Amino acid sequence: MNLLKNRRNLLWLLPLVLFLLSPLWIPGVKAFLKPRGTFATPSQDGRPRGKEFVMDDITITMSSKGRVEWIVDAGQAFTIRSDREIGMTGVKALYTAPGQEKTYITSRRGRYEMNRGHLTLIDDVVIRKPAKQQELYTDLFHYYNRKRKVVCPEDVELRGPDFTIRAGRMDYDLARARTVFSKRVRVELKSEQTI
Repeated sequence: MNLLKNRRNLLWLLPLVLFLLSPLWIPGVKAFLKPRGTFATPSQDGRPRGKEFVMDDITITMSSKGRVEWIVDAGQAFTIRSDREIGMTGVKALYTAPGQEKTYITSRRGRYEMNRGHLTLIDDVVIRKPAKQQELYTDLFHYYNRKRKVVCPEDVELRGPDFTIRAGRMDYDLARARTVFSKRVRVELKSEQTI
């Protein structure tokens, strides 16, 4: 019993006793320290939520090959199904690709899917090209950033200084500067008559 008289020997015994009795106390400590719940709160449909936000007065820029091509301003932006899909209200966009004229676009609502580079503008979409004095009116506008294509699958009306084109659909390839109107195309030419 000479071991118990010396204090230094008692310090050695304490860790040894804890180690030998660890099978008894470790399960209780593990249960106490186990995380309860998750950081992601489930949504109403039971799926875990990502980051959700609502922001006022935001600007989104889209680039191709290191050059800014689109500047999209919105009065309000919010997440839709995930944090990679942004809904917008009060949308004003500016297309500024090099070698192209500036194009101004407005709409009531919009959506941008980051993974696909897909911009959708909805309700009262107006596209203005001031240099050509042209305006296009539609209710649905899709822009595919990777393909550099515009699709307006709803009725469109394109007004210029001396013409008006109405069609059920418009496809525009930005890379080739090619426009295709389809679904009941109607063209009205304005001519000046001199007497």
